[in-house]
Amino acid sequence: MIATATRTAVLAVLAAVLIISAGVAGPKFSSAAFTAQTVNAPSTVGAAKDWTPPTVSVQDQGVLRSTVSLTAVASDAETGIRQVVLAFQPAGATTWTTLCTAAVAPYSCSWDTRTVPDGPYDVRAIATDNAGYSTTSALLRVTVGNTITVLLSSPGDVVTGAVSLTTTLQNAGPGAYAVRVEYAATGGANWKTACTAPTVAPYTCSWPTPSSGDYDLRSVATLNGVTTYSAVLPEVLVDNTAPSVSLVDPGSPLRGTVTLTATASDEHSGLSRVAIQYSLNGTTWTDACAMTVSPYSCRFSTTSLSTGTYAFRAVATDTVGLTSTSASISRLVDNSVASVAMEDPGAYLSGTATLTASANSTAGVSSVAIQFAPRGTTSWTTVCTTVTSPYACTWDTKAVADGSYDFRAILTDPTGKQTISASVTARNIDNRAVRGVDVQTANGGATAGRLDAGDTIAFTYSTQMSPGSISAGWNGTAIPVNVRLRDGAPLGTGSTGDTLDIVQPGTTTPLNLGSVLLRGDYIRNNKTSFFNGTMTANTITVNGLPVTVVQITVGANISGGALRTVTTAGASAMVWTPSAAARDLSGNPSSVSPVTESGALDREF
Repeated sequence: MIATATRTAVLAVLAAVLIISAGVAGPKFSSAAFTAQTVNAPSTVGAAKDWTPPTVSVQDQGVLRSTVSLTAVASDAETGIRQVVLAFQPAGATTWTTLCTAAVAPYSCSWDTRTVPDGPYDVRAIATDNAGYSTTSALLRVTVGNTITVLLSSPGDVVTGAVSLTTTLQNAGPGAYAVRVEYAATGGANWKTACTAPTVAPYTCSWPTPSSGDYDLRSVATLNGVTTYSAVLPEVLVDNTAPSVSLVDPGSPLRGTVTLTATASDEHSGLSRVAIQYSLNGTTWTDACAMTVSPYSCRFSTTSLSTGTYAFRAVATDTVGLTSTSASISRLVDNSVASVAMEDPGAYLSGTATLTASANSTAGVSSVAIQFAPRGTTSWTTVCTTVTSPYACTWDTKAVADGSYDFRAILTDPTGKQTISASVTARNIDNRAVRGVDVQTANGGATAGRLDAGDTIAFTYSTQMSPGSISAGWNGTAIPVNVRLRDGAPLGTGSTGDTLDIVQPGTTTPLNLGSVLLRGDYIRNNKTSFFNGTMTANTITVNGLPVTVVQITVGANISGGALRTVTTAGASAMVWTPSAAARDLSGNPSSVSPVTESGALDREF
């Protein structure tokens, strides 16, 4: 009975130990032999010597390249480590590849990382002790990088002065790289050092840009005699040349509303602004007007100025911020006598037009008459006589024949004295039924403000047109065309007067759509670029009447390139000049009167 009681007590203690162990660390199972025994005849109780699993971790080695040694640290305080298995898989995958099984410390494997693609990988180790317990280490995320990549960040399409250039090294690994940036004239092979970066990241240095022109850039990284080049950044425009500008003499004395005109040009980045300024004392200058597109001309009312001698000048600023100031011209402003000016009604008039004059007289203004005459004649006809400011009237241009006309205004003061304005000459009246009524562009490509694939241009006529008069044999269904984009400088429309037209595929022969003055800088100076395109004609209803809309959908760029991205809304609407060769269904030719884009000013494309 005593032996039985003792045996029962021992078994209870062992059971309690097992329960406590399970409650603390969860159930554990060992394949080890039961070598520790308690004997109390006739009963024997056996217990394993090791109930604790091993510990294991993988040592971090950072970026791995070539053949590396991966090492795990493992330990077991009771029965010792039987083996450690090292394995890897692509980051986030679920299939492991065994590198090796190590039975003695150090638990290391040799891994030729060149047998796998560069990128992130997970590494783990599984340690098993001599009691049969196994532990899997935490995953170690490593990067295999056997190929160094050199990247040069773009400084922008147009630069000036000292420019910061940044190089990035991917998979660089240890070692101090010698990093520099080189430049060469676009398309050339004579590379020169632009600047040398520090030997540690960030690899940034300052380039004192050379004379104005187009340059290619690249970064160069060297370590232990091995040199790696970045991709070339092509056609970076350096503009270190200020624009040229001059002021046209406005005459003297100045009174009433006068025309102020400047001429300006920039051979490289193009002009962003031309301001005409005035000063009474020669030190404080005030803008009379500022223009962003050519012509750089404005109407300026001198009536708000006190009588005196004023200096006038023009200031031109290009797109990189370089400025030039013209020589100043001193002129007398005197509004103590009567002055009258006819405002320009526009180059082409149709339907009902508004005619406006400005007038001033120290004796007072009794009336202002607005008149017209056939161009170059003295057969003046009064449109209206108005006695209150603003001096304006509406005029039905259909009451006269289509043609070219001159306009003027006559001021009459209370004494009966008359002052006649300068004439605004060669303004055209065109009321032919067939004409263009609107032109619109829309962005459908990757970059807003830049002509690229997916953009559209729509030409709207006043009536239904014959598609065959626009392109021979065309019936209005989709046909291939080429879109031609030309810089305005060689066309005489200025650096911001880029022009677009539609030509026969593979030629420079225009279709009978005319051309569009974009009034913006969409291509570099003196450049021409061609795109594939598709042309369709559709009939829509406007004000209850059917009209034709010809739409061009832009395709891939096929030659030229040198494109710019316009980042701000345009200062002026684009203008379409139709071709007279386009005819309606009755054979009537289209008017060639320029058509100004309707709607709010915006970036084209």
